[in-house]
Amino acid sequence: MIPKIKIRKIENQDLNFVYKAICELENEVLNFKIFEEIFNENISNPKNLYLIAENENEGLGFISFHTQNLLHHCGLVGEIQEFFIHQKYRGQGVGRLLINEIKNFADQNDLKSIEVTTSKKRIENVAIYENLGFALSHNKFTIYK
Repeated sequence: MIPKIKIRKIENQDLNFVYKAICELENEVLNFKIFEEIFNENISNPKNLYLIAENENEGLGFISFHTQNLLHHCGLVGEIQEFFIHQKYRGQGVGRLLINEIKNFADQNDLKSIEVTTSKKRIENVAIYENLGFALSHNKFTIYK
């Protein structure tokens, strides 16, 4: 039986959980001091929504969602920036619960769309996002500096 899952807004005390998750997601150790500054800035920005899924014992995953007004949409658009579910909790509906909260937020705030980008090396994510209701509609190009 899966323990009861609670979804709540991320708070300052969730920093270490999110830091470890992002390091795992990116497969590298990030500069903690810089990470902490960005984390604090992002969770305090009212245009962003950071959520954590947890049971009574531990964090299971989290999602970060940033919104902005875009001219070509003539309104507010949201983008999932980070989305992480611990390996042992994948396939158990945790991600769907987090996505549903994002969808509710989007409905309440009259967002034009919800977007998500995934690395080409994460091939399995395309099927996951399509299963969650996303359509593969864009190409994204990046210049690294």
